[in-house]
Amino acid sequence: MKQNVLHVGFDDTDSRNGMCTTFLAYKIVEYLRKEKVKFLDYPYLIRFNPNIPWKTRGNGAVALKIQTKNPHLIKKSIIDFVKRYSAIRDGANPGLVFYENNDVPKEFSDFGKMALCTLVNRNKAKEFATQNNIETFYLGNGQGLVGAIGAIGYSFRDYTFELISYRHKSNFGKKRLISKDSVKKMQEMTFPKTFNNYDDSKNRTLIAPHGPDPVFFGVRGEDVRSVVRAVSLVKSPEKFSGYMVFRSNQGTGDHLQNELDIDNLRPFSSGYMVGHVVETPKIKTGGHVLFVISKSGKRANCAVYKPTGLTGIASNLIKGDLVRIGGGIRKASKNYDRVLNVEFLDVIKLATNSVLVNPFCTRCTKRMKSKGKGQGYKCERCGSVSQNKIPEKIPRKIQEQLYVPISSAHRHLTRPLQRISKFNTRVEFDNSRKWFFNTG
Repeated sequence: MKQNVLHVGFDDTDSRNGMCTTFLAYKIVEYLRKEKVKFLDYPYLIRFNPNIPWKTRGNGAVALKIQTKNPHLIKKSIIDFVKRYSAIRDGANPGLVFYENNDVPKEFSDFGKMALCTLVNRNKAKEFATQNNIETFYLGNGQGLVGAIGAIGYSFRDYTFELISYRHKSNFGKKRLISKDSVKKMQEMTFPKTFNNYDDSKNRTLIAPHGPDPVFFGVRGEDVRSVVRAVSLVKSPEKFSGYMVFRSNQGTGDHLQNELDIDNLRPFSSGYMVGHVVETPKIKTGGHVLFVISKSGKRANCAVYKPTGLTGIASNLIKGDLVRIGGGIRKASKNYDRVLNVEFLDVIKLATNSVLVNPFCTRCTKRMKSKGKGQGYKCERCGSVSQNKIPEKIPRKIQEQLYVPISSAHRHLTRPLQRISKFNTRVEFDNSRKWFFNTG
């Protein structure tokens, strides 16, 4: 029988109260392995625009690329899994798509990029599916179709891996007991092959969620070997039921590659802007810092929040500094203007900071004294005089460099400093790697 290449994408199967789209993927892959389908790549975990107001946690969608002799049976079974493992009663709006073709057209990639940086209406996803002969299944309002389509067509500019382990059902909702020291040691032993697993500045682990969902913990890294090794170093009295490794866009900063139009800052969009600081930043109640940048005479409000750890940097900006800032646009409200919530701050060029001071005597190298208002300045030692104050340069407390938030304030997509010059571009799949495991 002919082997058909089948692309499967799904999203929005979880809610804030439980379940998880990656857990659904884990159960589907468990089933597909028993059906002996051929996997053509690792499962994709694609994080989309983190500024979408109705997102759940990481706004992640999943895609699978497989080869099967019986696509009809596989599709029917996956639909049953989506029905069974979606938190519909708690507001989930699952979307599932199937696309049978060896290759995915560029239009799918363009759709994914749009969902990465903007708010995409579900009706646009439904129209796209119709125009491109995509089979769809959805429950609720079908919002999950946006991520489902975007995931199967996602084009990786860079990628990372995340190994996500899952709990036995008897432990759902219980507190996760994970040794903090083991996570810290794991990060030290695997750096720089893993990232964002422990925040030294806060003495805090970053690998485990806090909700009642089935995820036990996840480890992020550069390759499959590293994340599999890392998970073996994490200590806990609780044993996970299994794990799966995803190829992901986490830690790539891909949502901030889009240059925002300062003339038309659309709410909930993500990207970056370049401009000059207009005035001295203002420190608000709670320690948050607000400042304004300008480009071609147009202005944009920017906000840096205390938890990011960037407020000290932002507060030392001055008028004239040239900066590149990335983040998401917050919708204007009755009390607040539209503002870019800063996710990174790149100081491109520092302006000279100076104050006017009394001149020096060129003979005595001593500071002159004022003779009185409007009367100039005089050296008390030799009598030399001068009419005007002189500018004196004040050393800046910040440098021309990129600043990112502390690890615990990173979003899933935030590119950590250790990955600034790291790009994984060779999309290879090694099915011999231990990318899937369960205790059976």
